[in-house]
Amino acid sequence: MIEARLALARRDFTLDVDLHLPARGVTALFGPSGCGKTTVLRALAGLERAVGRVALGAEIWQDDAVRRFTPTHRRGIGYVIQEAALFPHLSVQGNLAYGERRIAAGERRVALDQVVALLGIGHLLKRRPGTLSGGERQRVAIARALATSPRLLLMDEPLAALDAARKAEVLPYLDRLHEELGIPIVYVSHAVDEIARLADHLVLMDAGRVLADGPLADMLARLDLPLAHGDEAGVVLAGVVGERDVRWQLARLDVDGGSCGFWARDPGLPLGRRVRLRVLARDVSLAHTQPVGTSIGNQLHGTVEAIADDDHPALALVRVRVGAAPIVARLSKRSAHALALAVGQPVWAQVKTVALME
Repeated sequence: MIEARLALARRDFTLDVDLHLPARGVTALFGPSGCGKTTVLRALAGLERAVGRVALGAEIWQDDAVRRFTPTHRRGIGYVIQEAALFPHLSVQGNLAYGERRIAAGERRVALDQVVALLGIGHLLKRRPGTLSGGERQRVAIARALATSPRLLLMDEPLAALDAARKAEVLPYLDRLHEELGIPIVYVSHAVDEIARLADHLVLMDAGRVLADGPLADMLARLDLPLAHGDEAGVVLAGVVGERDVRWQLARLDVDGGSCGFWARDPGLPLGRRVRLRVLARDVSLAHTQPVGTSIGNQLHGTVEAIADDDHPALALVRVRVGAAPIVARLSKRSAHALALAVGQPVWAQVKTVALME
């Protein structure tokens, strides 16, 4: 468990959070600019002196009740920021060696060779940072942080300075970190697509406080939170590759133990491989009866679980439960009225597009 009870008062900003985060996987701190995400991250690192308590499991890094404060260099953290901040006079190998030297040989839990392979930077080792692309530099910066064998990896919008192409280059490597290393990660972002792809646990912040926190899938399906509004609203579901249609280059992605499945473009993964898929609210429509003569291949029978207003007065959000999987639809209030939608009502959900998070 990662514990952070923190309070900080400035002239124009007040932070007041009480967090108990899982010590596994990726926890995302999400919210608008200026809401306090980076301040929390810096306080976890000991770079910001907030009042309260910070602990990683049984290891207490700060407890003002007993005047305990562990400095940053003794907290066993790796820290990655927007800019790679590599030493320009050292090669990639030299930058990694600098990180590795920060930890005594007997305390190293992450092998440098493993980090290099995980981030795909073996061919870059002899090059200087000035010759690397933005995506390559950021991968090296992550590798240098991991070279210290951290017990906690803190990432402050590590992809914010990259264009879409470089961001797409780095994301698969972050996925691999998530899957193959047992190091907990606290990840700051205000980009919904990054959170949907990487996070396991989500903390939603605003104005220095926590609006809500919980497992990512549950948080994205809540209609009472700001995440349910806007063009990127939708759910993230965990599934497996259940079937492949070779003729049409499609794969069925099974969710909730096979209680429902979505057809999507074939990712080329073996049957049984775990996947994460995203269904946007704008790509879901509802009907009383199973549609016929339609080009939409994903038709799922479910039950209306919740209805809420969207940001625009003409629109509504409807959460439909299909088996144990929640799906959110955005439709006009006129359509909701015409369908006489109500909680508990059976409906058919048509899902136009399913995005595989890869």
